[in-house]
Parts: sequence; C-alpha cells; structure tokens
Amino acid sequence: MYLKSIELSGFKSFAKKNVFVFDSPISAIVGPNGSGKSNVAEAFRFVLGEQSIKSMRGKRGEDLIWNGAVSEPRANRASVKVTFDNAKKIFDIDFQEVVIERTVHRDGLNDYFINGSPVRLKDILELLARAHIGASGHHIISQGEADKILSASPKDRKSMIEDALGLRLYQYKRLESERKLKKTFENIQQVEALRKEIAPHLKFLSKQVEKFEKTEEQRQELIRLSQEYFKREKIYLVSAKVTLEAERGPLNKALERLSKESKNAKRVIELESGLSAVQKEKDSLSREIGKLEGFVIAEEKTIEINTKLSASNELKTIKLQEVEILYKEINQLSDIVEIKEKLSHFIEERKHHIDSRLVSEARSRITEFKKKQAEFEISLEVLKKKEREISEAEKAVFRIMSEEKELVSKLNLLKSNEDRNNLIEEEFKRELNEVGHLVGAEATHFKDFNIGEEMGLADEDRHKQEERKHNIERLKIRLEDSNISGMHEIEKEYKETSERDAFLGRELLDLEKSAVTLSELIKELETRLALEFTTGLENINKEFNNLFTIMFGGGEASLVLSKEEKVEDELLDEPASVHGSGEAREGLDIKVSLPKKKIRGLVMLSGGERALTSIALIFAVSQVNPPPFIILDETDAALDESNSKKYGDLVGILSKHSQLILITHNRETMSRAGVIYGVTMGLNGISKLLSISFDEAVEVAK
Repeated sequence: MYLKSIELSGFKSFAKKNVFVFDSPISAIVGPNGSGKSNVAEAFRFVLGEQSIKSMRGKRGEDLIWNGAVSEPRANRASVKVTFDNAKKIFDIDFQEVVIERTVHRDGLNDYFINGSPVRLKDILELLARAHIGASGHHIISQGEADKILSASPKDRKSMIEDALGLRLYQYKRLESERKLKKTFENIQQVEALRKEIAPHLKFLSKQVEKFEKTEEQRQELIRLSQEYFKREKIYLVSAKVTLEAERGPLNKALERLSKESKNAKRVIELESGLSAVQKEKDSLSREIGKLEGFVIAEEKTIEINTKLSASNELKTIKLQEVEILYKEINQLSDIVEIKEKLSHFIEERKHHIDSRLVSEARSRITEFKKKQAEFEISLEVLKKKEREISEAEKAVFRIMSEEKELVSKLNLLKSNEDRNNLIEEEFKRELNEVGHLVGAEATHFKDFNIGEEMGLADEDRHKQEERKHNIERLKIRLEDSNISGMHEIEKEYKETSERDAFLGRELLDLEKSAVTLSELIKELETRLALEFTTGLENINKEFNNLFTIMFGGGEASLVLSKEEKVEDELLDEPASVHGSGEAREGLDIKVSLPKKKIRGLVMLSGGERALTSIALIFAVSQVNPPPFIILDETDAALDESNSKKYGDLVGILSKHSQLILITHNRETMSRAGVIYGVTMGLNGISKLLSISFDEAVEVAK
C-alpha cells in the first residue's frame, strides 16, 4: 500500500478532523448525495497542489474552508494531510513515510509542508512528479470526467494518453528545450547586436588606447629625461651654491677688513679736523715763525747798530726823552758853567756809554722770539706729523675706497651670479612642479636616478642641459596636446568594453554551443517521445482491446493515430513543433466495433456503452503505466447491474497494480471494497465519517 491515509480538518463540509485510513487495495467511500463524498476527492486534488479553485467547485480559497453552522463556528483555515508509505522509495526522499500537508487561510494564503517542514509548492510538485502523481490526471477521475476522454478532440485525447504514459515530462523538457533554443537564438541575436553596437566604440577606444600608449611612452620618456635633468640640475645648483659661498667668504672678510681700516682712517681724519684745517694752521704757524725770525733778525740788527753806534760817536743816538730831561734840568740851572758842565757831562756820558737797556731789551725780545719760534716749530712739527698722518689716512681711505670698489665690483658680479643661480633654482622648482603635475610625482623622485659617475657633472657644458630642457619642453607640449588627463578613464572604459566584448564573444560561443546541444536534445527527446509513445500506444491498445472484449463480451477497440487540420486559434499557446510540423496535427481517434452490432464510431454508442468504453480505456491506460493510487469518483454512476458487475471485475483487475479509492453508490462496486467509509451529513451541514472493514469482518468470521 502506497497511500496510507488522508486527514481533513476544516475542509469544506468536514468541519472537524476526519481521518480516512487506506489499508486495503480497494477502499470505498459511500453516502447519500450531498453528504460530502466528492469533497474527499477534491481534498486529494487540494493537497497534491491543485491551484484551480474552480476545479474544486469554488471561486476563492476561502470557499474551501468550513464556513460555520449553528452548532459549529466557522474555521479560519482548512488543512488536508496525506500520508504515503515510502518503503519502496517511490519518492526521492530519505524517509520511510512521507506526509504532505497543505493549509489554506481565510486571506487566501497557502502553506505547504513535507514531514512537518515548510516547503514551496514547486518542491511538492517535483516530489510528486517523480512518482507520476499530480493534482489532476488519469489517477484522479472525478464525477463526469470519465466520458471526457471520449468526447475530447483527437489532439486533446493524444495529450491525455501522453500524460498517462508519463510522456508529459519529456514534452515539457522538449517544450522547455524549444523555448530555451528560441531564447538562445534571441540571445544570440541580442549578443551579436550588442557586439555590433559596441564594435565602433571599441574601435574608437582602441585607437585612443593606442594613442594613450604612445602618450604613455612619451610620459615615461619625459619622466626619465626629467629625472636626469633634475638630478643634473640639482648637482649643478648645489655645486654653484657651494662655489659662490666659497667665493663670497674671502670677499666678505676682505670687505670687513677694509671697512675697519676705512673707519679707522676716517676716524683719524675726523679727529684731526681734516687735512685742510691742519694745513691752514701749519701755514699760519710758518708765517708766525717767519715773523719771529724777522723780529729776531731786526732785534739782532738793532743790537748790531747799537754796538756800532757805541763805537762811533757820530752815529750815537740820544733819546728824545733824555734830551727833554736834560733840557728841563738846564732850564733849572742859571749858571752857564753848570749848564756847560751839565752838557759836557751829558755828552761825555753818552759818548762812552752803550745803551745796554736797549740791547738787553732787544736780546730779551730775541730770546722771547726764539722761545716762541721754538714753540711754534714744535707745534709745526706736530702739525707736520698730523699732516702726514692725515695724508696717509687719506691715502689709506683712497686705497681702501679703491679696494672696496674692486671688492664691490667682485661682490656685484658674485651677486649677479647668485641671482642668476637663484633664477635657475626658481626655474628648477617651477619645472619640477609643472612636470610633477603633468606626469605625476614619479618624475620628482630623481634622487636615486643613476646617471653614472657624478664627479665633474657640475662642470658640464650648460648647453647640454639646455638641450635636455628643450626636449622636456617639447615632450610636455606633446603630452598637454594629447589630453593625458583622461587616460585612466579611457583605459578603464576600454578594458571594461574589451572585457565585455570578450565576454559577449564567449557568451556567443557558449550560446552557439548551447543551441547545438539543445537542438540535439530536442531531436533526442522527439525520438524518445516517438518511441515511448509508439510502445505505450501498442500496450494501451492491447489492454484496451482486452478490457473492451471483457466489458462487451467481444468486439474490438483501439486508438489510432490521425491527422487533423491545423486550427488557427490565438488561444493555443503550444508551438506547432509539439504536434509536428506542417499544416496537420497528430491526434488519436477511438475505433470500436461492438459484437453483434454494426457500430464503428463513438457517436453511435449509447450512454452505457460510452461509459463502459471510457472505463475500459481509462483502466487500460492505468494498467500500462500504473500510478501508486487511483481515485474514481462515481465513474460507475451510468452503469446498469450487469455492466456494474463487469466494472467490478475490472476494478478487481486494476487493484492488482494500483491502490483504488472508489466513491460510489453502486452496490456491486461496494462489494469489491475491503474497507467502506460511510459519509453522512446532519442538519448542521457537517460531514461525519463511519467505516466498515470487510477484511477484518471476514477474519473475525473465520
């Protein structure tokens, strides 16, 4: 037994929990009309994943939930739980028992469980598909659906048979493969369109990248030239600075020395009040000395004259004062003798007397004059010395000024060289900054740049360095014209576009391979479908003819492939390749031949004959590809007593391959069941369950 039980709780008329245990090959569910028997079949559809509420006689999910009565309030959810025996591993799951549960809530939401674990609907459908079980199909035949296989179009009938044979999985795979193939061709077109779309841009980017690669070479060349130029320029500047400082040192010391000497000489000149003043003073002293010498000479002449006069009476000189004194004295005398004696004495006294006072005064004056002359001569010597000092100081000043002028000239030349060196250094910094901004900081890291032996680089001809600078300027102009600033973005875009183009190329190759693989798979599936369908159809026809013969006591019945004209129907969503190419589609016609009657078509069959034919066909299909269980919901309603017996015999045969759950009013059918569940309904509208186990009764009777 594969189907162990089904539990209904709040589902439709089963307000309370009800459990149907299926421990017999044939189980029957009986009861009056409207008691809720068919709700059990619908419960199977529900729990096995049926999504069409209409097929379960409802409009909304809420219609599947017990809606309440006077004695029993309405439920908030409906739950159906079905239990399978998985000892023979009919399900691809590592459990001895598989419990599938579905719950619907008032808001329409559904919950699905496998062995108590929440899962998706897809998981349940995949699990059931491997065991040829589904929410709808040949193993669940509801009331009124038995005749569907006869009244269906040949195309639909063929689809039913394919489904019963388990070929729907292959058809789905083929349809999926065709859909994937179509999608693959669309993707190929899209990928080709994308590649065509990006091809011009990629070509443009490629040229830009080539341009940027050339620019990058120029950039690297500029970095190399700049590093060499900056290294040499730095060495030159450092050497020039050291040289200029070495030259400035002695000049500054000499200038400092001259400054001190000049200050000293100027101090001498300032202290002596200047050479002109000294010269004026010296000239004045010379004149004074000359005067004194004249005075001395005059006095000496006076002494000489007095001496001569003293020796000669003729030249003697008498002072007027003395004569006046003599005159006064004579006037006082009255005696001529006395007067004569007085005159005689006066003359004699003056005749033999030298005027020593005059000489003495003259000599005194001469001494004074010589003393003054000596003082003046000493002062003159001082002034002469001072004049010499001032003259030498002035000469020193002139010499110092000359030397200072020479030093200043040298310092000016040195300052000019320093200014030129500063300009070169400023230009060096400016170039360093410009190149750094243009090609990055790498160009400014020139300290470790190897230019060989550094000795003597400072003495290199500056024309060579100017030539390097010219080359650098030329490369800078080229790089600025090349718009190197956007290189990284272009390279990134080119890389991304190239990778995308390469990806699209690989994708195109994969799609082409996938298209080939899908085409081969479709061919294999078509071959497999054709083979499986042909084989299955032969087996179905064999069983169908056999069961038909049993049902009607003879005759013949078979399914025959037919062609029908292609109907243009916009509602058909299946591609023509499912039914074959061309204007005709394959279908299945049913050919029957009743014994003792000239009936060759389904149209001429009576209602009972159609029921028996449909049952024979359904049972034949079920025997060729037996499902784990089959639910038959009042498929025997149209049969009379004799045909019911035949139906019962077929049920017995079918129960050897599949577990049967029969919903019936037919007593003959009930008699074949090992367990009968009676479903009744009280005034409150709640379905109740009663069970009778004939197998247990037989055992008890024994």
